[in-house]
This record gives sequence, structure tokens and C-alpha cells, in this order.
Amino acid sequence: MSSEEETTKPKKKRDNNKYRKDKPWDTDDIDHWKIENWNTENGDKLIGGQLLEESSFATLFPKYREAYLRQVWPVVTKQLDQHKISCELNLVEGSMTVRTTKKTSDPYVIIKARDLLKLLARSIPVAQALKILQDEWQCDIVKIGGLVRSKERFVKRRQRLVGPDGATLKALELLTGCFILVQGNTVSIMGDSIKGLKQASEVVIDCMNNIHPIYNIKRLMIQKELAKDPKLANEDWSRFLPQFQKKNVPRKKPVKESKKKSYTPFPPAQTPRKVDLLLDSGEYFVSERIRNARKTVTKKLNASAKSEKKRLEREIDLGTAPEKKQKIASSSNNADFDVTKLKANLAKRKASTKSKMSDFVG
Repeated sequence: MSSEEETTKPKKKRDNNKYRKDKPWDTDDIDHWKIENWNTENGDKLIGGQLLEESSFATLFPKYREAYLRQVWPVVTKQLDQHKISCELNLVEGSMTVRTTKKTSDPYVIIKARDLLKLLARSIPVAQALKILQDEWQCDIVKIGGLVRSKERFVKRRQRLVGPDGATLKALELLTGCFILVQGNTVSIMGDSIKGLKQASEVVIDCMNNIHPIYNIKRLMIQKELAKDPKLANEDWSRFLPQFQKKNVPRKKPVKESKKKSYTPFPPAQTPRKVDLLLDSGEYFVSERIRNARKTVTKKLNASAKSEKKRLEREIDLGTAPEKKQKIASSSNNADFDVTKLKANLAKRKASTKSKMSDFVG
């Protein structure tokens, strides 16, 4: 009976909201994702009044940025002093350093200062790089150097990202609302929205993976227009977006013209063995020691001939060879002069010998 009673009793539903109370201060017009600025005047302060430990970050910069950084460093120092951050420019090591002080009140501003150094090292102008100190702005540095193995292919895809006269990069900046700079093996992206940063970085990585940026730009343009329509705000946009399929177009290989050989009923001659070649040259009957000695001598002669040839080529490139040619030409003229003298001397000797022989014959 007890089992039947248990089956007949209705099961109680769990009420998860039983102990939840209404929060009159939490209304729909409050944006929970909004990042509030750190303001000491409004009462924002650290627990304990100051940071417990000193934090510091250092970044190396290339040699060509040294002159520009020396010029704009006073502006950077002035901006960081407002946030109570000390900075140092070391030209000997080629590094920039930022560190917190006892007066630093904002705990996150040191991360912003670190990003500022990274952007300055990646050739971003100081006026644009200083925007990163604001709480709304974020940055991302995409490393594209290791995404492509071939150097030529890497240069072509990087240029494809920039576009003719920077048109592709400008279109991407307008659609994502970000500042983008391609420099060397990295792409620096700055923006005031995380969504725009993510879109821009995806386009950059797709471009290095052989997906043309114009396809992603077209998708972003359609998404921007769809976002303006409130009716389609909560719907799936996949039916409106174009689907680009990758096509492997086989390239035509150049046809090699095969020359027809003349028909001969006899088979080709057998290739000689090493022993046959030694028998023909006569080295087969020579001892191994003498044979190796001959090889070393021939190698040295070939090496000396090659080194002499390279030396002459270097002299021609440096422009020192014509002088030697003139010296050789002058020495050849002297040689000609000596030959004429020798001929005259030989003629005199012949004449004298004839006169002596005539004395004996007479």
C-alpha cells in the first residue's frame, strides 16, 4: 500500500526563485557591461591608500625608432605623470620602461602604460598611441610573421592586406572602427570596441591564410546594414550573408616539346665502369698513394684557379681592375721595345759572324 500511495502523490515543483527578492535599484536602463572610468574625485581609491608592490614593464624598440622616440618622449612623460606612472627611455639598451609609484591610485593603468610602449615600438604615432590610456580604448598586436613559410608569399599577402594606396586597409578601418597599422611582421590594431578588434584581427589572420580581405569586407558591409534594421536585430543573418567557397583552380603546366630521336636497331653503348676509365687513362697500374696525390694536386689547382677568378671579379666590381690593366699594357709596351733591341743585336751578331767566316773561306 505504501508504494501505491507514493505513486499517487503529486511531485512538488522546485521553486528556484523562492529566496530571490526584488532589487528596486537594478532597473533595465542600467548597462552592466559599461566600464566606468577611474576617478579619484568621485571616491575611487585603493584599499590601504597605495599599492603594496612596485610593478614595471620594459619593451625593446628598433634602432630606426630611436630618433622619433627621443623627440616625443617629453609628451609621453607628461601624459604618464598625470596617471602617476614613471617612465624611462634607455638609448644604450634600446628599451622603454614604465613602473608604478607610491602615488599611483589606479591599479590597471600600468597595463595601459605597457600597451602604450608596445604601440610606440611598433611605429604608431604618439598622438594615436596615447589614446590607449583611456579606459574605452583597447589594442591588439597580431603576429603574422610565422603564419606563412615562404618569404615571397608572405610579402604578397601582406601587400594584399594593405591594398592599392592603402584602400583595403582604409575600408577595414571604416567598417570596424579601429586604427590598423601594418609594420614588418606585426599588425597593430587599436579601437574603442572589443567587437571591432575581434573582427579586424580575424580579417588579418584570414588574409595571411590565403583568404582575400575583400570577401570579409563585403560580409562586414552587409552586417553593418542589417544592424541598422531593428526588425532583424534578433534574427539569424546567415541567409543574407554570402557564402564564399574556396576553389582550387588547376594551373596549366607548360607543355614540354619532346624531340623524337632517330631510330637505330642497335642498343646504346654500355656506360664504362670506374675500372674501365682507370685502364684507359693508365692509372689502374699506379699505386693508390700516387693516385691520391694526383687527386689532391688537381684539387688544389682547380681551387687556386677559382680563387683567382673570384678575385678578378671582385676587383672589377670595386673598380681597381683597370689600373692593373694599364700596368699590364705598359709592361707589354716595354716588352715590345726590348724585342726590337734584341732583333737589332742579333742582326749585328750575324753580320759579324759572316765577316769572320769570309776571312777563313778566302
